[in-house]
Amino acid sequence: MTPRIEVAERAGVGLDGAIRPSEDVVVVLPNAVVLLDGATSLDPSLPSGGWYASRLAGELAGRLAGYPDTDLADLLAGAIKSVARDNGLVPGRSPSSTVALLRWTDTVVEGLVLADSPIVAFTREGPSLLADTRIERLPRGSGYRDQLRSGGGYGERHVIALRQAGQTTARRRNVEGGFWVAEADPDAAHQAERTTWPRDTVTTVLMATDGVTCGIDPYGVFADWQALRDLATTSGPESVLDQVRAAELDDPAGTRWPRPKPHDDQALVVIDYSVDYTGEDR
Repeated sequence: MTPRIEVAERAGVGLDGAIRPSEDVVVVLPNAVVLLDGATSLDPSLPSGGWYASRLAGELAGRLAGYPDTDLADLLAGAIKSVARDNGLVPGRSPSSTVALLRWTDTVVEGLVLADSPIVAFTREGPSLLADTRIERLPRGSGYRDQLRSGGGYGERHVIALRQAGQTTARRRNVEGGFWVAEADPDAAHQAERTTWPRDTVTTVLMATDGVTCGIDPYGVFADWQALRDLATTSGPESVLDQVRAAELDDPAGTRWPRPKPHDDQALVVIDYSVDYTGEDR
């Protein structure tokens, strides 16, 4: 049985506030979904996170299709290694991306998450969250957030403060005690959070980037994942993006919810296992 898959994507803005192509990437395969969130580059000398995410997604798609039984972490490690080798990327001095991988057979659904793009499976027992929260546990400086809370807005001072915060975060990337993300070190793949669910217990799976998950925390637009799923399945995933964006439009200067940009890229995937592609109920 083939699940029904719906994808909603929307570009945010760059550090200059201008709309530019989304750095989130979604690839849908016959038995897998790849979702990546390329990190906005704070160093103009480096390729963009979207550039990296698109290349990594291509490598992952080819490997998922060509090696359907290979361990997901091994597939990811091989993809990271290939992109780094082909483009001369160096650990600690390269663009990066989150990774969320979902793959299924007739009997099992597998999930892998690296950094903050979670997967939520809805089963008979309720929502089952697969998330990598290590970046959330890092000590947070107050710099750019305090500036925004005090009404500083998204000007040049904000960009300077954001770059300073980014330098601190970069020192904790792909090291023990820090956080792990796809970049140029293949070993990061084996630090991913993983789980499996019996296929016959799963009704729906959500995959999302942080431009969507912020609708739960910190915005509180949705009380929980169940509320987000209910809207996505009744009104479509675009309606979820609409509500998150509406909250941001009510806080244009970031005083209520200090954040790096007024609008982040958004990507949401809804995989419905209760109805196959013919529309027949399971």
